[in-house]
Amino acid sequence: MRAEATFTVKSFVPTEVVPDPAVATGLPVGVATMEKHFEGAASGRSATLFTAAFDQAKGVGTYVAMESFEGSLNGRTGAFNFAHSATTSGTDRTAEFFTIVPASGTGELAGISGSGGLAVDSDGTHRIWFDYEIG
Repeated sequence: MRAEATFTVKSFVPTEVVPDPAVATGLPVGVATMEKHFEGAASGRSATLFTAAFDQAKGVGTYVAMESFEGSLNGRTGAFNFAHSATTSGTDRTAEFFTIVPASGTGELAGISGSGGLAVDSDGTHRIWFDYEIG
């Protein structure tokens, strides 16, 4: 099954994290929490823990995110976790990874497994899709 949606970031809150030991690298590492809202065949909201090594001025870096989604996929309600990451050199997305966390589903989404992806249109619209199975 596939569920596609658009999403908006409702909040992005950087969190102070001081690694121990401190290691100086060419890109700063940051952590933030996010809330996203989804509309479409995937409908609901998510809480996200977002980590990145990123140069904001150049648009270069890599992120890793763990999301807890609650809502519905194609009308089936419940919650589950998914993880994703990607690298950008400013205008592209490479080294993409996206997986639904096994054994994380609840409600009518219990037993969910699969993958998916994210894309950002040239107009800034954020798209997501889940390719999944239940069972």
